[in-house]
Amino acid sequence: MARDFAGRYGKWAVVTGASSGIGREMALGIAGRGVHVALAARSQSKLELLAREIAANRRVEARAIAVDLARHEGLETLLGATRDLDVGLLVNAAGFGSGGRFLDTDPTEEAAMIQVNCTAPMTLAHAFGKRFAARGRGGIVMMSSIVAFQGVPRSANYGATKAYVQSFSEALADELKAAGVDVLASAPGPTESGFAARAGMRFGKAVPASDVARETLDALGRRRQTVPGGLSKLLYASLMTAPRSLRVRIMKRVMASMT
Repeated sequence: MARDFAGRYGKWAVVTGASSGIGREMALGIAGRGVHVALAARSQSKLELLAREIAANRRVEARAIAVDLARHEGLETLLGATRDLDVGLLVNAAGFGSGGRFLDTDPTEEAAMIQVNCTAPMTLAHAFGKRFAARGRGGIVMMSSIVAFQGVPRSANYGATKAYVQSFSEALADELKAAGVDVLASAPGPTESGFAARAGMRFGKAVPASDVARETLDALGRRRQTVPGGLSKLLYASLMTAPRSLRVRIMKRVMASMT
């Protein structure tokens, strides 16, 4: 499996949000499959620690690139720092959320969320997608969520950003199929990561980030959407049997218990 993965997506992968959570586990999983990784996040120290771990244990190269994807300059820095690499895989794992009534949130922070969760993945998918399509192979992973399929009271803006990611991924997968580029939307439920703490949420049961990463990478090139983790699959199946208006009410109660 590792040889097939590296043959299709090597030599390098770019992973955003690589300093923690799903992004970190994605980077470790990709390195374990024999592909070098360019690690992007805000924390230089965390990235350098991970890069040393990968280089020591996975026998591949790792490059730490400290950038803030909430700023346009951060995107330009990341693209410039990877221009010399033979990148065949992009994993857009950076993102954050917020909980509570929308009118009680900080609009500046909510705008930054749109930049990180929507604008950055779109910009990177455009830049790397062109490179992948030109050579006739490659892969793009977009982190959606089970909140992407209906409105989410008490997390309105975050749910909307994930709806964008889901819709964008579905369309991009169709557009790039003929060019030999695999696009996957991964839509996990509650995950053990730093997400809940930053969003001001409390998770009861949650899926390990390592499970999300493994199932996502296994699905790449085989499906256009995956819902990683048994708990996530159960939540997704339960929601999809309900009308959209009922799903909104269900998510309102779920989020009220978490925020």
